[in-house]
Amino acid sequence: MTGRVEGKVAFITGAARGQGRSHAIRLAQEGADIIAVDVCGPISENSQIAPSTPDDLAETADLIKGLDRRVVTAEVDVRDYAALAAAVDGGVEQLGRLDIVVANAGIGNGGQTLDKTSEADWDDMIGVNLSGVWKSVKAAVPHLLSGGRGGSIILTSSVGGLKAYPHTGHYIAAKHGVIGLMRTFAVELGQHSVRVNAVCPTNVNTPMFMNDGTMKLFRPDLAEPGPEDLKVAAQFMHVLPVGWVEPADISNAVLFLASDEARYITGVPLPVDAGSMLK
Repeated sequence: MTGRVEGKVAFITGAARGQGRSHAIRLAQEGADIIAVDVCGPISENSQIAPSTPDDLAETADLIKGLDRRVVTAEVDVRDYAALAAAVDGGVEQLGRLDIVVANAGIGNGGQTLDKTSEADWDDMIGVNLSGVWKSVKAAVPHLLSGGRGGSIILTSSVGGLKAYPHTGHYIAAKHGVIGLMRTFAVELGQHSVRVNAVCPTNVNTPMFMNDGTMKLFRPDLAEPGPEDLKVAAQFMHVLPVGWVEPADISNAVLFLASDEARYITGVPLPVDAGSMLK
């Protein structure tokens, strides 16, 4: 039995670790070669989360090679369209085609109410989580169209792209915007057999969620909350009795949307949320 994306090439942003690495590995397991990009450094001086590193991206590449798949990597800030386009162009030149786009790169910052959010935090958030998604797709579309085979684009939104939460309004705004991008790209690219969907995860067990800043956001009542404290609070978000999901849970949804099993699915925001949207 061949893999579900056998012989295809996927361009994945934010691939050095977390969900992006998980998506790259899952697609490689099912036969895809990978163009993997990541900023591999801090987005801003006041980031609450340790940044990804060149070593992280190199480890992702090694894991893909260990699956006997080809991989091309580049250190790229998704806010830089020219660098994104160069990375995609170079990757397609080496790997021969492009079929799948996973615009996954994202950040979390802040923790203030919207009226207290700094302009710097707002600009970083919108720049990476919304404009960066648009630029990633924009850089890839010419290759999808020139291939003449259609394709699948998956954008990473969030349950925060479907409903609001307090103290993270700039993130909510960006992720709602991603849903708008997804629907518009789906309408504009459908005539070319390019499908566009979004995954909308709840909390995921990655560095972006498992950190002191997020724990304090969820448990402001505790001086130094830990994962178990977070689990108690996060369970109130979900119908299923879990505090978070694993990266592989999101990657399985990405794989489905990338594969021909989803060949007539487009314009869909797919929650992978343990029932969070029912709350």
